[in-house]
Amino acid sequence: MLQWKDTPLYDITYSILFEAVTTLLVFFSYQLFHKDILRDGLIYQHIMKGRCLSLTSRLVKTLLYNFIRQEKCPPPTHIFEPKAEGGLLYGLASGVASGLWSVFTLGGAGSKAGIDQEHNPLPLSNQSLLLLLVLANLTDGPDWPNPYRQAITCFRNTQDTSSLSVEQPHTFQINFNSLYTALCEQQRSDQATLLLYTLLHQNTNMRTYMLSRTDMDNLVMPILEILYHVEDRNSHHVYMALIILLILTEDDAFNRSIHEVVLKNVSWYTERTLTEISLGSLLILVVIRTIQFNMTRTRDKYLHTNCLAALANMSAQFRCLHQYAAQRIISLFALLSKKHNKVLEQATQSLRGRQGDNTALPDYAQDLNVIEEVIRMMLEIINSCLSNSLHHNPNLVYALLYKRELFEQFRTHPSFQDIMQNLDTVIGFFSQRLEQAGSDLSVERVQEVIMKGAQALPTDRLKKFPELKFKYVEEDQPEDFFIPYVWSLVFNSGVGLHWSPHGIELFSMDSG
Repeated sequence: MLQWKDTPLYDITYSILFEAVTTLLVFFSYQLFHKDILRDGLIYQHIMKGRCLSLTSRLVKTLLYNFIRQEKCPPPTHIFEPKAEGGLLYGLASGVASGLWSVFTLGGAGSKAGIDQEHNPLPLSNQSLLLLLVLANLTDGPDWPNPYRQAITCFRNTQDTSSLSVEQPHTFQINFNSLYTALCEQQRSDQATLLLYTLLHQNTNMRTYMLSRTDMDNLVMPILEILYHVEDRNSHHVYMALIILLILTEDDAFNRSIHEVVLKNVSWYTERTLTEISLGSLLILVVIRTIQFNMTRTRDKYLHTNCLAALANMSAQFRCLHQYAAQRIISLFALLSKKHNKVLEQATQSLRGRQGDNTALPDYAQDLNVIEEVIRMMLEIINSCLSNSLHHNPNLVYALLYKRELFEQFRTHPSFQDIMQNLDTVIGFFSQRLEQAGSDLSVERVQEVIMKGAQALPTDRLKKFPELKFKYVEEDQPEDFFIPYVWSLVFNSGVGLHWSPHGIELFSMDSG
């Protein structure tokens, strides 16, 4: 069944390869019609064990190369042209062969092949990626691991000259540069983002390679654009993009290097014209925007937690923050402070108006708890930046001083007293310097005072806190999330594949 993996990709073989990949997807599609995750079945047994096992790495490599090559579907042509000297018999035979071929390509007679080619100009690449994700997310057997996941976890770069490990039976080599380029170019789709997540999370060789690239902006910018257009994306795509950022920010070298990459005229960022900004500052802006969107729309605690974790991981390496990025950090804190006061006021008024009322209290305490946790995290992020790189971030000090009254109410709050010490020290130190410099200072003069003061502030005056570090850990039974997600992508994005929506049990048809 898997012998097609050795068939080279030419115009003449394109359709055969496409149909072979599609057939395997159809074989596995019985999962669509069951609510529970299936861990058995005839095709499952056949593909995971026996003769197919030895073909695992070659199949995964072929599917990855189909994704990398991004070959467009060749135009329909007559493959067998009759020769003049072939006579009537040759003409009839070639006519039959050519006719069968045209029926076979992309869905057969009566299919919407033209529409599919118009909206999916890379059907083999798309279908191969979907099959790869299906195979990678098959559940482990009772006494054997998923060999396709093993292959994806351990493949290596063609530039790696060390011998292949016998402890990794399904390993192979592939050109990492070509794969990296394809991943950068294809992040518009859920499935490409999911592949990027899978490789970053599971393949240490690929993760190390990506983090060593000097053109990380080519990978990070499409991810930021997904988050920026959060209103237009499904929640799963947003989660994957956010987790990719979280995994990247676990690396200190990445957190330093993104502030050295300078971008000019980011066209898709429309809140404000950004003629020149570092990749690090843009990343901060987009993550903060995602938090604010989540606060006003979806109110998803999982999204909040991952956004704040990414900011926290970066905070010690904040460098030369753009003026607008510094303002947005303080603006987010102002929004949280306002929300905190509102909930506090609601709780107080509710208690006053409940004299003799024995019905259950609204759960203001829980709301207040959540907001205070987020405020605490924001204070820790600001503190981490000031403690580790104050002299590199005069714009953050300026924004902090400009809105210093925001922090007054938290100075004596028992949940924030310890973390407020450093902010008080910084605000007090620079306020005194500005008073000594005189009144009616221009913006330029204030910035000058801050820059000189940053060099003069003794580092031992700031209390040291443990470094903020968060690591992404996949939850128990990840298949409960990923298998329905992958099959929703196959259902919605598979070329020439049509299932009756009425029988789908694996995911809700209303969820998109």
